Amino acid sequence: MRRLAVQNAADAPEPALVGCWENQGWSEGLGVGGQRGWPRGAPSHGSVGLATEVVAREARGMRVSACCILVDTHCIGVKSAIGPRVMGREGLVDFKRGAYGGYERPSPRRPTRLAQHLVFGAIEYARRLGFEPAADFDACAGHLGAWSGPSAIRFGRHGKPMYVAGPYDDASRVISALERSVGQGNFDFVVCLPA
Repeated sequence: MRRLAVQNAADAPEPALVGCWENQGWSEGLGVGGQRGWPRGAPSHGSVGLATEVVAREARGMRVSACCILVDTHCIGVKSAIGPRVMGREGLVDFKRGAYGGYERPSPRRPTRLAQHLVFGAIEYARRLGFEPAADFDACAGHLGAWSGPSAIRFGRHGKPMYVAGPYDDASRVISALERSVGQGNFDFVVCLPA
Protein backbone atom coordinates (compact mmCIF):
# COMPACT_ATOMS: atom_id res chain seq x y z
CA MET A 1 0.00 0.00 0.00
CA ARG A 2 2.80 2.35 0.94
CA ARG A 3 4.60 1.60 -2.35
CA LEU A 4 1.42 2.41 -4.29
CA ALA A 5 1.05 5.75 -2.49
CA VAL A 6 4.65 6.68 -3.32
CA GLN A 7 4.12 5.71 -6.98
CA ASN A 8 0.88 7.73 -7.18
CA ALA A 9 2.65 10.77 -5.71
CA ALA A 10 5.47 10.43 -8.25
CA ASP A 11 2.96 10.16 -11.12
CA ALA A 12 0.84 13.11 -9.95
CA PRO A 13 1.06 16.24 -12.09
CA GLU A 14 3.09 19.14 -10.72
CA PRO A 15 0.85 21.79 -9.12
CA ALA A 16 0.45 24.86 -11.33
CA LEU A 17 2.98 27.62 -10.88
CA VAL A 18 1.64 30.83 -9.33
CA GLY A 19 4.87 32.77 -9.66
CA CYS A 20 8.61 32.87 -9.27
CA TRP A 21 10.68 35.86 -8.11
CA GLU A 22 14.36 36.80 -7.60
CA ASN A 23 15.82 39.86 -5.95
CA GLN A 24 17.24 42.77 -7.91
CA GLY A 25 20.94 42.36 -8.65
CA TRP A 26 20.85 38.55 -8.47
CA SER A 27 23.31 38.31 -11.37
CA GLU A 28 26.08 40.63 -10.11
CA GLY A 29 29.46 38.95 -10.54
CA LEU A 30 27.95 35.91 -12.31
CA GLY A 31 28.45 34.84 -15.90
CA VAL A 32 25.02 34.93 -17.53
CA GLY A 33 25.48 34.96 -21.26
CA GLY A 34 23.00 34.50 -24.04
CA GLN A 35 19.90 33.74 -21.99
CA ARG A 36 16.90 35.60 -23.34
CA GLY A 37 14.18 36.43 -20.85
CA TRP A 38 16.54 36.46 -17.88
CA PRO A 39 16.40 40.09 -16.78
CA ARG A 40 19.25 41.05 -14.52
CA GLY A 41 17.59 44.03 -12.89
CA ALA A 42 19.05 46.95 -11.00
CA PRO A 43 22.22 46.65 -8.88
CA SER A 44 21.79 44.92 -5.54
CA HIS A 45 23.37 47.66 -3.41
CA GLY A 46 25.01 45.47 -0.81
CA SER A 47 23.71 41.97 -1.44
CA VAL A 48 26.23 40.97 -4.10
CA GLY A 49 26.52 37.20 -4.27
CA LEU A 50 23.14 36.57 -2.64
CA ALA A 51 19.95 35.59 -4.41
CA THR A 52 16.60 35.32 -2.69
CA GLU A 53 14.24 33.06 -4.58
CA VAL A 54 10.50 32.82 -3.88
CA VAL A 55 8.46 30.17 -5.69
CA ALA A 56 4.73 29.67 -5.24
CA ARG A 57 2.50 26.90 -6.58
CA GLU A 58 -1.22 26.21 -6.42
CA ALA A 59 -2.48 24.33 -3.35
CA ARG A 60 -5.90 22.99 -2.41
CA GLY A 61 -8.87 25.22 -1.85
CA MET A 62 -7.72 28.38 -3.69
CA ARG A 63 -4.59 28.52 -1.56
CA VAL A 64 -0.93 28.65 -2.52
CA SER A 65 2.18 26.88 -1.28
CA ALA A 66 5.30 29.06 -1.14
CA CYS A 67 9.00 28.59 -0.48
CA CYS A 68 11.82 31.08 0.01
CA ILE A 69 15.39 29.99 -0.76
CA LEU A 70 18.52 32.02 0.09
CA VAL A 71 21.41 31.25 -2.27
CA ASP A 72 25.07 32.24 -1.97
CA THR A 73 25.92 32.33 -5.70
CA HIS A 74 29.61 33.02 -5.16
CA CYS A 75 30.50 30.12 -2.87
CA ILE A 76 28.41 27.92 -0.58
CA GLY A 77 25.15 27.51 -2.53
CA VAL A 78 21.83 27.21 -0.67
CA LYS A 79 22.28 28.78 2.77
CA SER A 80 18.70 28.36 3.98
CA ALA A 81 15.16 27.65 2.89
CA ILE A 82 11.74 28.39 4.34
CA GLY A 83 8.66 26.40 3.49
CA PRO A 84 6.70 25.14 1.91
CA ARG A 85 4.10 27.25 3.64
CA VAL A 86 0.44 27.07 2.62
CA MET A 87 -1.45 30.37 2.67
CA GLY A 88 -4.10 32.44 0.97
CA ARG A 89 -3.13 34.65 -1.95
CA GLU A 90 -3.04 37.71 0.33
CA GLY A 91 -0.60 35.79 2.54
CA LEU A 92 1.69 35.38 -0.48
CA VAL A 93 1.94 39.17 -0.77
CA ASP A 94 3.10 39.34 2.87
CA PHE A 95 5.44 36.36 2.38
CA LYS A 96 7.13 38.11 -0.57
CA ARG A 97 7.26 41.40 1.34
CA GLY A 98 9.11 39.62 4.16
CA ALA A 99 11.52 37.95 1.73
CA TYR A 100 12.37 41.13 -0.17
CA GLY A 101 11.94 43.75 2.56
CA GLY A 102 15.71 44.33 2.79
CA TYR A 103 16.04 45.15 -0.89
CA GLU A 104 15.56 48.62 -2.37
CA ARG A 105 13.05 47.55 -5.01
CA PRO A 106 10.33 44.91 -5.08
CA SER A 107 11.16 41.77 -6.98
CA PRO A 108 9.57 41.37 -10.41
CA ARG A 109 8.20 38.03 -11.56
CA ARG A 110 10.82 35.88 -13.33
CA PRO A 111 10.87 32.72 -15.49
CA THR A 112 10.94 29.42 -13.57
CA ARG A 113 13.75 28.25 -15.85
CA LEU A 114 15.94 31.01 -14.42
CA ALA A 115 15.12 29.90 -10.84
CA GLN A 116 16.08 26.32 -11.69
CA HIS A 117 19.41 27.31 -13.24
CA LEU A 118 20.13 29.69 -10.37
CA VAL A 119 19.31 27.38 -7.44
CA PHE A 120 20.27 23.96 -8.82
CA GLY A 121 23.32 25.40 -10.59
CA ALA A 122 24.51 27.03 -7.36
CA ILE A 123 24.10 23.68 -5.58
CA GLU A 124 26.25 21.92 -8.21
CA TYR A 125 28.91 24.65 -7.98
CA ALA A 126 28.95 24.53 -4.17
CA ARG A 127 29.24 20.73 -4.15
CA ARG A 128 32.40 20.98 -6.26
CA LEU A 129 33.74 23.27 -3.52
CA GLY A 130 32.73 20.85 -0.75
CA PHE A 131 29.39 22.29 0.43
CA GLU A 132 25.96 20.68 0.58
CA PRO A 133 22.70 22.66 0.47
CA ALA A 134 21.04 23.52 3.78
CA ALA A 135 19.01 20.56 5.08
CA ASP A 136 15.76 22.56 4.95
CA PHE A 137 16.10 22.88 1.15
CA ASP A 138 14.87 19.32 0.48
CA ALA A 139 11.29 20.28 1.33
CA CYS A 140 11.41 23.18 -1.16
CA ALA A 141 13.17 21.48 -4.08
CA GLY A 142 9.92 20.24 -5.65
CA HIS A 143 8.56 23.78 -5.95
CA LEU A 144 11.25 24.51 -8.55
CA GLY A 145 10.05 21.69 -10.80
CA ALA A 146 12.00 19.12 -12.78
CA TRP A 147 15.41 20.27 -14.00
CA SER A 148 18.39 18.74 -15.73
CA GLY A 149 21.70 20.55 -15.85
CA PRO A 150 24.13 21.84 -16.49
CA SER A 151 23.34 25.41 -15.53
CA ALA A 152 23.78 28.21 -18.06
CA ILE A 153 25.12 30.41 -15.24
CA ARG A 154 28.82 30.64 -14.34
CA PHE A 155 28.99 30.87 -10.54
CA GLY A 156 31.57 32.43 -8.26
CA ARG A 157 32.46 36.13 -8.32
CA HIS A 158 33.68 36.54 -11.90
CA GLY A 159 34.29 32.77 -11.98
CA LYS A 160 36.29 32.58 -8.73
CA PRO A 161 34.93 31.42 -5.33
CA MET A 162 34.29 34.40 -3.06
CA TYR A 163 33.27 33.65 0.53
CA VAL A 164 31.68 36.37 2.65
CA ALA A 165 31.19 35.08 6.19
CA GLY A 166 27.65 35.28 7.52
CA PRO A 167 26.80 35.71 11.19
CA TYR A 168 25.91 32.02 11.62
CA ASP A 169 28.70 30.52 9.49
CA ASP A 170 31.63 28.49 10.75
CA ALA A 171 34.15 30.56 8.75
CA SER A 172 37.17 28.39 9.57
CA ARG A 173 35.32 25.28 8.32
CA VAL A 174 34.35 27.03 5.07
CA ILE A 175 37.87 28.33 4.44
CA SER A 176 39.35 24.88 5.15
CA ALA A 177 36.93 23.32 2.64
CA LEU A 178 37.91 25.92 0.01
CA GLU A 179 41.61 25.26 0.62
CA ARG A 180 40.99 21.54 0.06
CA SER A 181 38.84 21.95 -3.05
CA VAL A 182 40.52 24.78 -4.98
CA GLY A 183 43.76 25.40 -3.08
CA GLN A 184 45.06 28.29 -1.04
CA GLY A 185 45.12 31.56 -2.99
CA ASN A 186 42.49 30.41 -5.50
CA PHE A 187 39.53 31.98 -3.69
CA ASP A 188 38.73 35.27 -2.00
CA PHE A 189 37.10 35.73 1.39
CA VAL A 190 35.84 38.40 3.76
CA VAL A 191 35.57 37.57 7.44
CA CYS A 192 34.61 40.19 10.01
CA LEU A 193 36.60 39.95 13.21
CA PRO A 194 34.99 40.80 16.56
CA ALA A 195 35.83 44.25 17.91
